[in-house]
This record gives sequence, structure tokens and C-alpha cells, in this order.
Amino acid sequence: MLRLDADLAVRLTVRRAGEPDSSGRCVVYWMQRAQRATDNPALETAIAAANELGVPVVVFFGPMPSFPGANYRHFHFMMQGLADTAERLEARGIGLVLRRLDEGGLAAFCLEAHAALVVSDENPMREPERWRASLAGELRVPFWTVDSDVVVPSALLEREHYSARTIRPKLRAHLERFLVRAKDRRVRVSWHPPRGMKSLAPRVETLDQMPLDRSVQPAPGVAGGTTEGLRCLRKFLREGLPGYSARRNRPEVEGTSRLSAYLHFGQLGPRAVALAVSAAHAPGVDREAFLEELIVRRELSVNFVKFNPRYDRLQGCEAWALRTLAAHARDPREHHYSGRQLEDAVTHDPLWNAAQRQMVRTGWMHGYMRMYWAKKILEWTRSPEGAFEIAVRLNDRYQLDGRDCNGYAGVAWAVGGKHDRPWGPERPIFGLVRYMNAAGCSRKFDTKAYIRAM
Repeated sequence: MLRLDADLAVRLTVRRAGEPDSSGRCVVYWMQRAQRATDNPALETAIAAANELGVPVVVFFGPMPSFPGANYRHFHFMMQGLADTAERLEARGIGLVLRRLDEGGLAAFCLEAHAALVVSDENPMREPERWRASLAGELRVPFWTVDSDVVVPSALLEREHYSARTIRPKLRAHLERFLVRAKDRRVRVSWHPPRGMKSLAPRVETLDQMPLDRSVQPAPGVAGGTTEGLRCLRKFLREGLPGYSARRNRPEVEGTSRLSAYLHFGQLGPRAVALAVSAAHAPGVDREAFLEELIVRRELSVNFVKFNPRYDRLQGCEAWALRTLAAHARDPREHHYSGRQLEDAVTHDPLWNAAQRQMVRTGWMHGYMRMYWAKKILEWTRSPEGAFEIAVRLNDRYQLDGRDCNGYAGVAWAVGGKHDRPWGPERPIFGLVRYMNAAGCSRKFDTKAYIRAM
């Protein structure tokens, strides 16, 4: 068995056991969720194994144009990031082969490259997990996956946690061990592609060759990639982190980090962001507020998706919430809107319309408004199940950070009381699920300024 240091080994799941192929010519890293060349435990695992075997590392990336919910906006941002990552990988002596996953299997590439071992990053969502299970049955060499998208490895949490209160002490117990600066290993054998090995170019123009849904265009003024993500992080540390605790719930001001898309595509790692915030010259209350969201709340969302197979449906929510919503399912609605009307932002509520327009136009919605936005969908649609489906569909379609654990947990919180508790008094439609309205928003921030800006 290859030797790995303990902090990498605890992140590793063996999907196909066995010894690496002694005649193999490389270690293949199937990059999917962690699309970065540094601070990447899966990549470092591949490098450690390759160094011990005396072979190079090649990264395989397989875009899937038919991925559920994805469209040109998402692929444009992703491909910008891959162009950046390719340069960073090359500087480390690591190759990148880019091929459409629906035009040739990864297992076939591993045979072509004569892989000794295959490593991938983990993704708890249903479709990527199915791909990994399928690949494990096709490969002839060992296949490992590495939990690279969280600070504390998900396996250490053991089960689904039901609130921030229950998961917080579990995470904090491990932070001293895992919240440490990444060790980027030196690659001992550089990759030189065999003659005739085909690869798409990692640039935006390559998307012209793919049958993508182009009805949602790139978000204006937003660029993907680790370099751009680090620039945004530095700006946030200077301008946004001081005072963050007080400003984070004011959507009319620029008080958030805007890093969610870079974290979703793995162009930035949560550990690197957390360390940068921890070391920043900002008041402790602001650093603690951001780290609570980045580590506790975000990893609670990952935990939800990993351990709850119904994460994208109302049935994944708590029994108390399902009971109270069912009891009020037939309550009359003062306003009722179809999915099309909601998508077009033609409701009676200018605050909700502004939030929907922000998401459609920019690929982002302020976190506080996401809560209000989803709760109003519950109030204005025929059933809680339908509200959940519409909220997930719109979020996944327009948000750059859609199709993400955070998004599913956010909708589950707003519509189905996930990670929350019963709130009285009991109300029509909502029952004991927490209620929000425009009047309450106006007491917290300048809603008129937000509406004007959108």
C-alpha cells in the first residue's frame, strides 16, 4: 500500500482496492469539484502517490454539457477557471487533458494513458456520486476519492447533523488539526503527453463546440479562475471584512465576499480562504462571523447533502416541518404565481422582484434575500413540494453557485425548516416554519435602495 500522511489518509475513500499497476506510466487525477492547482488535497494525494511510484501526474477533466441544471453561464465561468488552472498545473509539471465526458469514458482514457492509479475529488451530490460508483466498476486499477471541498473531512462527522448547534462542536474539535496551511508537494517526474494524445483546449472558445443551453448568458463583470478569486478575496479582506458582522445582512450595501462561485467550482479552497480571514487585520467579531458561515454553515450544508439522499426535495426536511406544512397545505393564498411568472419577476412584491432580477442578471443573490426569496415562493405557490421544486430549479439555473450543497440547504431551510426549529405563533401556509415579510426586511435594511439598484 502506498504511504500517505495521516491528514490526507483521513480524507481518502477507497472505491476500488488493490495495488497500483507496477507497469503504469502515470497517476490520473480526475478533477471535477476541486478545480484548482494548489491547496487541493486530492491533487496532493495524486502527487504523493506518483512520486512514490516514480511516474508523472496527469489531470483529466471531463465537462458534461448535459449536466442537470447547467448552462452556458456556468460553463463560461468554469472554462475561464480551467484556463487559469491549466497554467498553474503546467508550472508544477502536471498535465491537463480535457475531453467531453459524454464523448468518451474516463476508463478509456485511463487505458490510453496506462494509469497506475486513479484519484478523484469527492462530491456528495447524486449524479457525480453515481459517476464515481460506475467508474469503480469499469477500472482495472485502484480508484481513490479524496474529500477536498471542506476544512474538516466529512467522514469524521459520521452522520447527518440537524443544526449548526450540533455540528459546531464537532467541527471545532478538529480545526486545530485541519485548519493549517496547505503543503504543495514538488512533482518529481513531469508529464509529457504521448504523441497523438487528444485534448480540447482549456479556453472559452472551446465551448462553441459543445451543445450547451445558451438561454442563460455569462454574468456581466464576473470572471472565473483562481487568480480572479484570489483578487476578490484580497479585496474583501481589505474592504469587506472590517465591519462584516454588522453589514452582512444589508443587501443594499456591498458587504459580502462574493466568493461563493469560486468556492462552488473549487477554484478557491475553503481552507485557504479561512486561513486568510483568520490572519486578516480585522476585528475579531468580523472574522468570527465570516468563519461561522464559511466553516460551520457551509459544512453543515455539505453534511446534509452527503447523508440525506432527499436533499433536493421537500421530503428531506424534518418531520415537524413536514407535518405543519401538510396541515396548512390547503390554506388559501392571497397571491398565486406560476413558475413562469416567478422566473420573469412579475409579482406584486417589488422587493422580491428585485431579488429575482439580481439573480437572473448577475448570477448572484445576496444571502439575506435568498431566504426571503424562497419563503415567498412557498407563500405564493400551490404546495410546499411545488415551492421547493421551483426554488431549486431557479436557483440552479441562474446562480453561478447553483447546483451546490449550500443552495439545497438554503432552500430546505427556507421552505422546509431544515436546520431550524419550530417558530410560533402558527401562521397560515407556513404553520410553524419561520416566516419573513417585506415589513420585517425594511426594519433591517434600506429595501427601497436595494429595489432601486436592481
